[in-house]
Amino acid sequence: MTTIGAMDYEFRTARPPDTPAMEALDGSFTTRTIFHVAATEDGFALQEIPVDPPLHKAFPAGDSDADADDGLTTEEDPNSRTFVAVGPDGCLAGFAAVSYAPWNRRLAIEDIEVAPAHRSQGLGRALMAHAADFARERGAGHIWLEVTNINAPAIHAYRRMGFTFCGLDTTLYDGTPSSGERALYMSMPCP
Repeated sequence: MTTIGAMDYEFRTARPPDTPAMEALDGSFTTRTIFHVAATEDGFALQEIPVDPPLHKAFPAGDSDADADDGLTTEEDPNSRTFVAVGPDGCLAGFAAVSYAPWNRRLAIEDIEVAPAHRSQGLGRALMAHAADFARERGAGHIWLEVTNINAPAIHAYRRMGFTFCGLDTTLYDGTPSSGERALYMSMPCP
């Protein structure tokens, strides 16, 4: 057990019975700012701008990257893991699904979600620490993730953890319910 804030959490690798709770986790967010992506003469510029009224985004069921393979580690894929945080009530409080690519020594954060009642307490940072431990085990040189430009709360959290912007994709979400949003890529050296 690890104490975060005033609560004790169990951190472990996900098991098949965790799948329904992971799929049901509320990954929605509300924000008063977004990161506007503007094309410039020299490339792109990011500017945090306010939104009024605040923007709320809920992800459609089955929209998690972890859903593609149930987010669980298999013996066939030693380079993927899903870490879960279980609260003192036995309920899933959050998870982080990661995968390691040996060819470029990158650990990708495929998905990280924390239930609303457990946010702003350091649970995301603790899940990221488990991901970093796995990255070190695999010999990763850096940790990488993708986040939508409208998820300012997550972007701020990632920056506090040491991530910096390293790229973007202006078309990744075209043809999806997130059309018009921009994919921002962030990375940090493996600690």
